[in-house]
Amino acid sequence: MEDVLRPLIVFGGSVVLTLTLGWSTDRLLRKADTRHPETPMWELLRRGRIPYQLLICAVLLRSSFSEARLFEGSRETVERVLTLVLIGSAAWLVIRIAAAVVETSYTRYANVHRERDPARVRRVRTQVTLIRRVVSAIVGVVAVAAMLLTFPAMRAAGASLLASAGILGIVAGVAAQSTLSNLFAGLQIAFGDMVRIGDTVVVDGEWGTVEEITLTFLTVNTWDERRITMPVSYFTSKPFENWSRDSPQMTGTVIWHLDHRAPLDAMRDRLRDILRECPAWDGRAYNLTVVETTPSTIQVRALVTAKDAGDIWTVRVEVREQMIRWLSEQHPYALPRVSTAPADPAPVLDRGGRSPGGAAGITRPPGIPGPSGPPEDGAPAHEPQGATHEY
Repeated sequence: MEDVLRPLIVFGGSVVLTLTLGWSTDRLLRKADTRHPETPMWELLRRGRIPYQLLICAVLLRSSFSEARLFEGSRETVERVLTLVLIGSAAWLVIRIAAAVVETSYTRYANVHRERDPARVRRVRTQVTLIRRVVSAIVGVVAVAAMLLTFPAMRAAGASLLASAGILGIVAGVAAQSTLSNLFAGLQIAFGDMVRIGDTVVVDGEWGTVEEITLTFLTVNTWDERRITMPVSYFTSKPFENWSRDSPQMTGTVIWHLDHRAPLDAMRDRLRDILRECPAWDGRAYNLTVVETTPSTIQVRALVTAKDAGDIWTVRVEVREQMIRWLSEQHPYALPRVSTAPADPAPVLDRGGRSPGGAAGITRPPGIPGPSGPPEDGAPAHEPQGATHEY
């Protein structure tokens, strides 16, 4: 009977105590989150309840397994497995706690500075994200190393690995040259303030918003909801456009090709009225000027402003559409037209290459006599008085 009760008490007691502590801790965190809704700390800490319970259970079983008197022949293997679970759950819990602390600190900072300096908030967000990834990677590597060192064979191999660390480092650096370059490029982006999460950028002719930055790649969410994934080394080796580097405010242009008679003063008044009715216009400035002229048209340019790249696109298309509609309804003569006229028929030449009206290859208007002959058939003998002709 004792052989049955002893392991039941050990394993059952460990599981019950683990669930009790996990439930109690979760209740305390939930109450703290209810009392302090201004900070996400307690809600983020609740996400670590699974590794927390695994850690407690592994500690209890590891410390009391010898009392169960089970698997005596495989006791060393079972203890090693529990040790591995203990190390893994501890690393998982540390990552969760670090993420909660970092995210809470960023949230407090963003709430204070978001309205006054949004560009600085995006920069801090990028740095915090990359720092959190670096911390997670370091904790993961340390945890894996600690797991490997629990095996006696790996302890023996560790000395030889340390002895040849220089050679291995050179070989690894050559083999992983591109990976290391992306890694250092990611750190350079994080602390060099070149590009940040939320920035509006143009890369390879594609316009979009930086959605994610890791230590090796960067994701751009384009305006048509495509995701472009690029190595971070691209942004440290090639030029790119960052439309929100210091301030997201932008100035956009709208171009019209119009007739020379276009009512420019009335267009300026209409532009002002259109912008006043457009919510995307930030009210900073607007202008309308003639920037180019051709023999048949003039080029009119309107300058408009908005608070960011998304709104400047809305303002531009709204101004373009409303102005064209207004011109077509109120001033149709201002729209460009192309004058067309039927072409003169090709002359009929005789065998000598002369037209019936005169010299070779020369055609004359009807009614104009040639140098050595009467007027063309069917033409009047005399021109109307006052008629003029240009040659």
